[in-house]
Amino acid sequence: MGAKHTVRTTAKTLTLVEELRNRGACGVTELADELDMGKSAVHNHLTTLKEHGYVLQDGDEYRLGLKFLEIGGHTRKSMDFYRIAEPEVKSLADETGELANLLVEERGVGVYLMRSKGEDAVDLDTYAGRRTYLHTTGLGKAILAHLPEARVDEIVERHGLERRTARSIGTRGELDEALDEVRERGYAIDDGERLEGLRCIAAPVTQSTGDVVGAISLSAPASRVSDEELEGRLAERVLSAANVIELNLNY
Repeated sequence: MGAKHTVRTTAKTLTLVEELRNRGACGVTELADELDMGKSAVHNHLTTLKEHGYVLQDGDEYRLGLKFLEIGGHTRKSMDFYRIAEPEVKSLADETGELANLLVEERGVGVYLMRSKGEDAVDLDTYAGRRTYLHTTGLGKAILAHLPEARVDEIVERHGLERRTARSIGTRGELDEALDEVRERGYAIDDGERLEGLRCIAAPVTQSTGDVVGAISLSAPASRVSDEELEGRLAERVLSAANVIELNLNY
């Protein structure tokens, strides 16, 4: 169904939800001013969301309710990839002591399905549901390297190649070179490309058809991960975890 068939009322409700996500608890006037909507219209949308449990009211302020968590949790649990990969992500974190992550691609961006913290893991800004540009992470590059070139073209055209740090990929030439390296090595490295001082190694998870399903990774502070360790012991462990997930997913 094309854009001309979208329902404006639904679109406004979703815009309101996203604004509450971005701003946190706030009142009708604040939301109306920010979204250039009438106060009565904002109030009606919020009242409907509140009646269905998606928004909670505290005095004059409204905030998102945990109904969204219920839906997100159900959606994630229904995914074969998540259910099969979950124990491997936890095992990877426990065995290495670092932060293990699981990511999928949706609408051209990466979505974290889960993360698991080992004993020495750093606490990052990631969480289940967090979205990120694919070109800025090892996880994303591992996925991009196994997508059809036409699909990569679409993603770059839609989302661009914004540099998050001085080390980030910022041109199509840099991206193509990086993806060639991923395909050659079998894994991807993020060396401070999304967050300064963080190193990450990621491996793609593919179906028997060759289609990429997602990626699994380990993240650690650059101060305690050498090149030899990153591309040696940790690379082997991440590749092994990806292989186990693939075997269980395909067979």
